[in-house]
Amino acid sequence: MTKVAVISADGRIAGHVIKELVARGYDVTGFGRRDENTTGAQTYIKKDLFDLTKADLAEFEIVVSAFGTWRPETSHLYVDVIKHLTSLLGKTDTRLVIVGGAGSLYVDPEHKTQLVDTPDFPADFYALAKAQTDALTELRKHDDVAWTFISPAVDLQVDGKRTGEYILAGEELTLNDRGESIISYADYALAMADEIQNGDHVQERISVVRK
Repeated sequence: MTKVAVISADGRIAGHVIKELVARGYDVTGFGRRDENTTGAQTYIKKDLFDLTKADLAEFEIVVSAFGTWRPETSHLYVDVIKHLTSLLGKTDTRLVIVGGAGSLYVDPEHKTQLVDTPDFPADFYALAKAQTDALTELRKHDDVAWTFISPAVDLQVDGKRTGEYILAGEELTLNDRGESIISYADYALAMADEIQNGDHVQERISVVRK
């Protein structure tokens, strides 16, 4: 069985990813900060992300980072997480799959303007989106890591239903046939599980939107 580590496993999006992976027969270990395993992973280890070592991750073929924070004062941690995980996984065969953000998606075919820098981008979400964008910029520096960064649609719905379908896109903001940029946590997790299974986009950023 393929062994997968899910970091920040206590979060809601991590829970959806773990559910998808366990259903497919993966051996999943969750790393989190709670005392009890509420993640659905077969194994759970209480350990802070920044305390993880190379030895902690050596047995895993895939590492998923589901790190997230909504507070502006901790937004710098997005880049710190990338720096830490790439330092652990550089020059190894272990794949690193990142739960990304939508703010870094390009809105022009020339890839000059990202969504976060457009005039109408909501001010309340700027710090979060900029931090996630900076994290992707940092990730691109590491050509010795088998990374994949998966951006969701703009409207990432916590309690949205699992439709079982999605549109796989790339660097640019993509709308579905109804002009929507929307996806549920459940369908995002489905897309991530597919990428983990297929491994088609190593050292690439991809994006997903509801079909």
